[in-house]
Amino acid sequence: MTYFNDRQKVQEYIEMCEDMDGKKLIDVLKKHLKEKSTILELGMGPGKDLNILKKYYNAIGSDNSQEFLNVYAENNKDTQLLLLDAVTINTEKKFDCIYSNKVLQHLTKNQLNQSAARQWEVLYDDGLLFHTFWRGDLEEIYNGLRFVYYEKDELINLFQNLFNIIEIDYYSEEEDKDSIYIILQKK
Repeated sequence: MTYFNDRQKVQEYIEMCEDMDGKKLIDVLKKHLKEKSTILELGMGPGKDLNILKKYYNAIGSDNSQEFLNVYAENNKDTQLLLLDAVTINTEKKFDCIYSNKVLQHLTKNQLNQSAARQWEVLYDDGLLFHTFWRGDLEEIYNGLRFVYYEKDELINLFQNLFNIIEIDYYSEEEDKDSIYIILQKK
């Protein structure tokens, strides 16, 4: 995905997300993941969720955009960052949890299956996943970015071979129950 390799698009996205963060989602995660656990954020973007995660966990940020990593690193020299795509997750590190907030929706359904298998590999035994998605049954390209929407049953079917479903629920971001979060544990 080359969309976020453009510095101007990165800046526009940062401005668009100025008033948004995953604090409420991370509050849900905190009920399931003990403090100081190792956590990888896939697709950290501007790093707003990463800043919250760092308060509770040993968090590492990652993105497929070197521009996002560069912008974040300018003010956060002490944070470990990895250039990773969400499909291959090319790292030797292992984690207690992998977190993403509306990132995996940019993958095709086949890529999401590949990503789930790779996430299973980089999690410690009993490790957790926490991911969010837009709700629906649509796939579209908007401003050069793919968006794949999901319903609960499709997410359950996608992950259930490798993971136990801990919690799955709707939440509201822009409209009532327009989003889904899912918490999974490695089998």
